[in-house]
Amino acid sequence: MSHPLIAFRQQGVAHLLANYLKSENIACSVSPTDAGDEYVILLNDESQALKAREITEQFLSDPNNPKYQQAAWQYGDKVNLLPQASGFNIKALFLNALNTPLTTLIFTICVLVYGFSLLGLFSPIAQHLLMQPLSVLADNNQWWRLLGPAFIHFSVLHIVFNLLWWSTLGAKIEQAFGSSMLLLVFVVSAATSNIAQAFFTEPVQANLLLFGGLSGVVYAVMGFVWWLGWLKPQWGLQLPNAIVGFMLVWLVLGYADILWVNMANAAHTAGLITGCVMAALISLLADKRNASR
Repeated sequence: MSHPLIAFRQQGVAHLLANYLKSENIACSVSPTDAGDEYVILLNDESQALKAREITEQFLSDPNNPKYQQAAWQYGDKVNLLPQASGFNIKALFLNALNTPLTTLIFTICVLVYGFSLLGLFSPIAQHLLMQPLSVLADNNQWWRLLGPAFIHFSVLHIVFNLLWWSTLGAKIEQAFGSSMLLLVFVVSAATSNIAQAFFTEPVQANLLLFGGLSGVVYAVMGFVWWLGWLKPQWGLQLPNAIVGFMLVWLVLGYADILWVNMANAAHTAGLITGCVMAALISLLADKRNASR
């Protein structure tokens, strides 16, 4: 019989604590309530309740302690999501936004930037967010431009394609490992993909490099989920082979230059490599921690 320990509104937080409890040899699981608005940590053995409560109190006082994220990498298991209700469900959308705040934040920023662009504000937005050559950035120190292009999209198809993948794959990472991990993947992959594309793009007025989109990051989160699914299947981050195949074919078609849109091929490739490398490094760190225990 399972014994409830504590409930959280955010699924990722519940799994973060549960994974740390497992690292302390406390068997437990996470289950949604009947109402679906909270996630309860259930202990398998009531005799471990006292130790579990002490750990929970420490977690509540310092939830951002790196040791909890480390446990998520080492002991992370599959996140069982609530079944999606058919139809438009405002409550479900709100709860999903709470469970994946960073995924929702990036999604919202991209939508707002695109919306303001449609209202005639593309020029001032581009002036402040588009990438510039690294030599120019070294002089003006506007290093936020390493991330800026990720928020700019040039068409409805462009933004819809990117945000569909981001909201799916980004949420997978955030639910399994927390917002800090997704933020790390986003920042590293956005900077890497934009730097790579900068070497293949000629500057226009004001030394601006006219490329943008979240697709470099999308390829990174795809590579991250794909490789962790292969290296650490017990962590529960799975990606169907058909999706991986589609994304890789799309990448190849971009290099073949037969599509009706201009593709930021260097950004896509750099993003994919970045995501795969980050997944491999995390897997390697987890193995080393296991070996040292």
